[in-house]
Amino acid sequence: MNKLTKQLFAALFLSTAFYASSGELGAQTVHASEVLSASAVQTAVIQSSVRLRSAPSVNSRVLSYLKEGEKVTVLEKTNAYFYRVRTADGETGYCSSQDKYITLTAAGAAPQPSPAAPAASPAASGAVEAVIARGMAYLGTPYEFGSSRSDTSTFDCSDFLRQIYLEAGNIKLPADSRQQGTWVKQNSSAATDISGLRRGDLMFFMSYRGSSAAAYAGIDKSAQTITHVALYLGDGQILHTYSKSSGGVRVDKLSASWTNRFLFGGSVVH
Repeated sequence: MNKLTKQLFAALFLSTAFYASSGELGAQTVHASEVLSASAVQTAVIQSSVRLRSAPSVNSRVLSYLKEGEKVTVLEKTNAYFYRVRTADGETGYCSSQDKYITLTAAGAAPQPSPAAPAASPAASGAVEAVIARGMAYLGTPYEFGSSRSDTSTFDCSDFLRQIYLEAGNIKLPADSRQQGTWVKQNSSAATDISGLRRGDLMFFMSYRGSSAAAYAGIDKSAQTITHVALYLGDGQILHTYSKSSGGVRVDKLSASWTNRFLFGGSVVH
Protein backbone atom coordinates (compact mmCIF):
# COMPACT_ATOMS: atom_id res chain seq x y z
CA MET A 1 0.00 0.00 0.00
CA ASN A 2 1.60 3.29 -1.07
CA LYS A 3 1.67 6.48 0.98
CA LEU A 4 -1.21 8.15 -0.87
CA THR A 5 -3.44 5.11 -0.42
CA LYS A 6 -2.65 4.96 3.30
CA GLN A 7 -3.58 8.63 3.66
CA LEU A 8 -6.88 8.17 1.88
CA PHE A 9 -7.68 4.97 3.76
CA ALA A 10 -7.20 6.81 7.06
CA ALA A 11 -9.45 9.60 5.84
CA LEU A 12 -12.14 7.10 4.98
CA PHE A 13 -12.90 6.59 8.69
CA LEU A 14 -13.93 10.25 8.84
CA SER A 15 -16.28 9.94 5.87
CA THR A 16 -19.86 8.73 5.93
CA ALA A 17 -19.65 7.52 2.35
CA PHE A 18 -19.91 3.83 1.73
CA TYR A 19 -20.27 2.26 -1.68
CA ALA A 20 -21.48 -1.18 -2.68
CA SER A 21 -22.44 -2.53 -6.06
CA SER A 22 -23.76 -5.95 -6.96
CA GLY A 23 -26.04 -7.48 -9.55
CA GLU A 24 -28.14 -10.64 -9.54
CA LEU A 25 -29.49 -12.74 -12.33
CA GLY A 26 -31.76 -15.28 -10.65
CA ALA A 27 -29.75 -16.78 -7.82
CA GLN A 28 -26.43 -15.91 -9.44
CA THR A 29 -24.42 -12.93 -8.19
CA VAL A 30 -22.56 -11.06 -10.94
CA HIS A 31 -18.98 -10.26 -9.92
CA ALA A 32 -16.33 -8.03 -11.52
CA SER A 33 -16.73 -7.84 -15.29
CA GLU A 34 -14.29 -9.64 -17.54
CA VAL A 35 -12.71 -7.14 -19.91
CA LEU A 36 -11.99 -7.77 -23.55
CA SER A 37 -8.59 -6.94 -24.93
CA ALA A 38 -8.48 -3.89 -27.21
CA SER A 39 -8.18 -6.12 -30.27
CA ALA A 40 -11.35 -8.01 -29.28
CA VAL A 41 -13.61 -4.96 -29.12
CA GLN A 42 -16.28 -5.32 -31.83
CA THR A 43 -19.18 -3.41 -33.30
CA ALA A 44 -22.72 -4.74 -33.24
CA VAL A 45 -26.23 -3.93 -34.47
CA ILE A 46 -29.32 -3.96 -32.26
CA GLN A 47 -31.87 -6.40 -33.69
CA SER A 48 -34.79 -5.57 -31.41
CA SER A 49 -35.39 -2.85 -28.82
CA VAL A 50 -33.49 -3.75 -25.65
CA ARG A 51 -32.81 -2.08 -22.32
CA LEU A 52 -29.44 -0.47 -21.63
CA ARG A 53 -28.78 -1.10 -17.93
CA SER A 54 -26.44 0.32 -15.29
CA ALA A 55 -25.13 -3.14 -14.29
CA PRO A 56 -25.08 -6.68 -15.76
CA SER A 57 -28.31 -7.71 -14.03
CA VAL A 58 -32.02 -7.77 -14.89
CA ASN A 59 -32.60 -6.04 -11.55
CA SER A 60 -30.35 -3.05 -12.32
CA ARG A 61 -31.45 0.46 -13.27
CA VAL A 62 -32.54 1.08 -16.87
CA LEU A 63 -30.46 3.90 -18.38
CA SER A 64 -32.20 4.03 -21.78
CA TYR A 65 -33.46 1.84 -24.62
CA LEU A 66 -31.38 0.74 -27.60
CA LYS A 67 -33.44 0.79 -30.78
CA GLU A 68 -33.59 -1.68 -33.67
CA GLY A 69 -30.87 -0.87 -36.23
CA GLU A 70 -28.75 1.14 -33.78
CA LYS A 71 -25.00 0.46 -33.92
CA VAL A 72 -23.01 0.01 -30.71
CA THR A 73 -19.47 -0.92 -29.70
CA VAL A 74 -19.15 -4.10 -27.61
CA LEU A 75 -16.55 -3.37 -24.92
CA GLU A 76 -16.86 -6.51 -22.78
CA LYS A 77 -18.57 -9.86 -22.57
CA THR A 78 -19.41 -9.48 -18.90
CA ASN A 79 -20.85 -12.96 -18.39
CA ALA A 80 -23.01 -15.46 -20.25
CA TYR A 81 -25.94 -13.04 -20.38
CA PHE A 82 -24.65 -9.48 -20.87
CA TYR A 83 -22.39 -7.34 -23.05
CA ARG A 84 -21.02 -4.02 -21.88
CA VAL A 85 -21.56 -1.63 -24.79
CA ARG A 86 -21.01 2.00 -25.78
CA THR A 87 -23.55 3.81 -27.95
CA ALA A 88 -22.77 6.22 -30.78
CA ASP A 89 -23.33 9.19 -28.45
CA GLY A 90 -20.92 7.84 -25.83
CA GLU A 91 -23.36 6.33 -23.31
CA THR A 92 -22.01 3.16 -21.69
CA GLY A 93 -24.05 0.37 -20.10
CA TYR A 94 -25.03 -3.30 -20.24
CA CYS A 95 -27.45 -5.07 -22.58
CA SER A 96 -28.55 -8.63 -23.21
CA SER A 97 -26.15 -10.68 -25.34
CA GLN A 98 -28.94 -12.83 -26.79
CA ASP A 99 -28.92 -13.04 -30.60
CA LYS A 100 -32.51 -11.82 -30.85
CA TYR A 101 -31.40 -8.49 -29.36
CA ILE A 102 -27.88 -7.91 -30.70
CA THR A 103 -25.70 -9.24 -33.55
CA LEU A 104 -21.96 -8.71 -33.88
CA THR A 105 -20.93 -7.18 -37.21
CA ALA A 106 -17.26 -8.19 -37.08
CA ALA A 107 -16.32 -11.57 -38.52
CA GLY A 108 -15.68 -14.47 -36.19
CA ALA A 109 -17.22 -15.85 -33.06
CA ALA A 110 -18.66 -13.80 -30.26
CA PRO A 111 -16.02 -12.34 -27.93
CA GLN A 112 -15.12 -14.54 -25.02
CA PRO A 113 -14.29 -13.30 -21.53
CA SER A 114 -10.64 -12.66 -20.88
CA PRO A 115 -9.06 -12.43 -17.43
CA ALA A 116 -10.35 -9.42 -15.55
CA ALA A 117 -8.09 -6.46 -14.93
CA PRO A 118 -6.70 -6.39 -11.39
CA ALA A 119 -9.32 -4.99 -9.04
CA ALA A 120 -8.51 -2.06 -6.81
CA SER A 121 -7.61 -2.98 -3.25
CA PRO A 122 -10.31 -2.47 -0.58
CA ALA A 123 -8.27 0.43 0.78
CA ALA A 124 -8.05 2.12 -2.61
CA SER A 125 -11.75 1.53 -3.36
CA GLY A 126 -12.76 3.00 -0.03
CA ALA A 127 -10.47 5.97 -0.55
CA VAL A 128 -12.00 6.66 -3.97
CA GLU A 129 -15.51 6.59 -2.49
CA ALA A 130 -14.45 9.10 0.16
CA VAL A 131 -13.23 11.46 -2.59
CA ILE A 132 -16.45 11.02 -4.58
CA ALA A 133 -18.53 11.70 -1.46
CA ARG A 134 -16.69 14.99 -0.90
CA GLY A 135 -17.29 15.92 -4.53
CA MET A 136 -21.01 15.18 -4.29
CA ALA A 137 -21.22 17.44 -1.26
CA TYR A 138 -20.28 20.36 -3.55
CA LEU A 139 -22.98 19.75 -6.19
CA GLY A 140 -24.28 23.09 -7.45
CA THR A 141 -21.27 25.12 -6.30
CA PRO A 142 -20.87 27.94 -8.87
CA TYR A 143 -18.19 27.86 -11.56
CA GLU A 144 -15.48 30.53 -11.75
CA PHE A 145 -12.54 30.34 -14.13
CA GLY A 146 -9.30 30.82 -12.20
CA SER A 147 -11.08 30.38 -8.86
CA SER A 148 -9.16 30.93 -5.64
CA ARG A 149 -7.46 27.78 -4.35
CA SER A 150 -8.15 28.89 -0.79
CA ASP A 151 -11.91 29.55 -1.18
CA THR A 152 -14.56 26.87 -1.74
CA SER A 153 -17.39 29.24 -2.69
CA THR A 154 -16.56 28.79 -6.39
CA PHE A 155 -14.51 26.30 -8.43
CA ASP A 156 -13.02 25.81 -11.85
CA CYS A 157 -12.46 22.22 -13.02
CA SER A 158 -8.98 21.64 -11.63
CA ASP A 159 -9.63 23.56 -8.40
CA PHE A 160 -12.66 21.37 -7.69
CA LEU A 161 -10.74 18.09 -8.01
CA ARG A 162 -7.77 19.46 -6.11
CA GLN A 163 -10.05 20.49 -3.24
CA ILE A 164 -11.90 17.19 -2.83
CA TYR A 165 -8.65 15.19 -2.79
CA LEU A 166 -7.26 17.60 -0.23
CA GLU A 167 -10.32 17.26 2.00
CA ALA A 168 -10.82 13.50 1.61
CA GLY A 169 -7.21 12.36 1.95
CA ASN A 170 -4.90 15.34 2.49
CA ILE A 171 -3.48 14.84 -1.00
CA LYS A 172 -2.45 18.08 -2.69
CA LEU A 173 -2.72 17.74 -6.46
CA PRO A 174 -1.14 20.36 -8.76
CA ALA A 175 -3.11 23.56 -9.25
CA ASP A 176 -4.14 23.29 -12.91
CA SER A 177 -5.45 20.56 -15.22
CA ARG A 178 -2.31 20.33 -17.38
CA GLN A 179 -0.10 19.80 -14.34
CA GLN A 180 -2.61 17.29 -12.97
CA GLY A 181 -2.40 15.37 -16.25
CA THR A 182 1.38 15.25 -15.98
CA TRP A 183 1.07 14.10 -12.35
CA VAL A 184 -1.23 11.21 -13.35
CA LYS A 185 1.13 10.09 -16.14
CA GLN A 186 4.06 10.12 -13.73
CA ASN A 187 2.26 8.34 -10.88
CA SER A 188 -0.24 6.04 -12.60
CA SER A 189 -0.96 4.12 -15.80
CA ALA A 190 -2.62 6.42 -18.32
CA ALA A 191 -5.49 4.95 -20.38
CA THR A 192 -6.39 6.46 -23.75
CA ASP A 193 -9.57 4.38 -24.14
CA ILE A 194 -12.53 5.18 -21.89
CA SER A 195 -13.29 1.46 -21.57
CA GLY A 196 -10.00 1.13 -19.67
CA LEU A 197 -11.00 3.55 -16.92
CA ARG A 198 -12.19 2.68 -13.42
CA ARG A 199 -14.52 4.53 -11.07
CA GLY A 200 -12.64 7.42 -9.48
CA ASP A 201 -10.12 7.94 -12.30
CA LEU A 202 -9.34 11.45 -13.51
CA MET A 203 -10.26 12.17 -17.15
CA PHE A 204 -8.51 14.81 -19.26
CA PHE A 205 -9.98 16.53 -22.32
CA MET A 206 -8.86 18.79 -25.18
CA SER A 207 -10.62 21.93 -26.45
CA TYR A 208 -14.08 21.70 -28.00
CA ARG A 209 -14.00 21.65 -31.82
CA GLY A 210 -17.53 20.54 -32.62
CA SER A 211 -20.13 17.96 -31.66
CA SER A 212 -19.38 15.45 -34.44
CA ALA A 213 -16.61 12.86 -34.52
CA ALA A 214 -15.55 14.26 -37.91
CA ALA A 215 -14.42 17.48 -36.22
CA TYR A 216 -11.71 15.48 -34.41
CA ALA A 217 -10.70 13.16 -37.25
CA GLY A 218 -6.96 13.07 -37.91
CA ILE A 219 -6.06 14.95 -34.71
CA ASP A 220 -2.96 13.72 -32.90
CA LYS A 221 -4.42 13.73 -29.40
CA SER A 222 -1.05 13.00 -27.81
CA ALA A 223 0.01 16.50 -28.91
CA GLN A 224 -3.14 18.30 -27.70
CA THR A 225 -3.25 20.64 -24.71
CA ILE A 226 -5.41 19.63 -21.75
CA THR A 227 -8.22 22.15 -21.22
CA HIS A 228 -10.53 20.24 -18.85
CA VAL A 229 -10.44 17.58 -16.15
CA ALA A 230 -13.27 15.52 -14.64
CA LEU A 231 -13.75 12.60 -12.23
CA TYR A 232 -15.06 9.36 -13.79
CA LEU A 233 -17.95 7.81 -11.84
CA GLY A 234 -18.41 4.72 -13.99
CA ASP A 235 -21.49 3.81 -16.06
CA GLY A 236 -20.66 6.58 -18.52
CA GLN A 237 -20.95 9.42 -16.00
CA ILE A 238 -18.55 12.14 -14.84
CA LEU A 239 -18.44 14.56 -11.90
CA HIS A 240 -17.04 17.99 -12.81
CA THR A 241 -17.60 21.70 -13.33
CA TYR A 242 -16.99 23.61 -16.56
CA SER A 243 -19.08 26.78 -16.98
CA LYS A 244 -21.32 29.27 -15.22
CA SER A 245 -24.23 28.50 -17.53
CA SER A 246 -24.08 24.77 -16.78
CA GLY A 247 -24.85 25.34 -13.11
CA GLY A 248 -21.45 24.66 -11.56
CA VAL A 249 -20.49 21.30 -10.04
CA ARG A 250 -22.64 18.59 -11.59
CA VAL A 251 -22.88 14.99 -12.79
CA ASP A 252 -23.05 14.56 -16.58
CA LYS A 253 -23.26 11.68 -19.02
CA LEU A 254 -20.27 11.12 -21.26
CA SER A 255 -21.93 12.50 -24.38
CA ALA A 256 -20.36 12.19 -27.82
CA SER A 257 -18.96 15.69 -27.37
CA TRP A 258 -17.03 14.71 -24.24
CA THR A 259 -16.02 11.34 -25.69
CA ASN A 260 -14.58 12.98 -28.82
CA ARG A 261 -12.54 15.38 -26.69
CA PHE A 262 -11.14 12.70 -24.34
CA LEU A 263 -7.33 12.48 -24.26
CA PHE A 264 -6.46 10.08 -21.44
CA GLY A 265 -7.25 9.20 -17.85
CA GLY A 266 -5.76 7.54 -14.81
CA SER A 267 -6.02 7.11 -11.07
CA VAL A 268 -4.68 9.13 -8.18
CA VAL A 269 -5.09 6.15 -5.84
CA HIS A 270 -4.19 2.66 -7.08
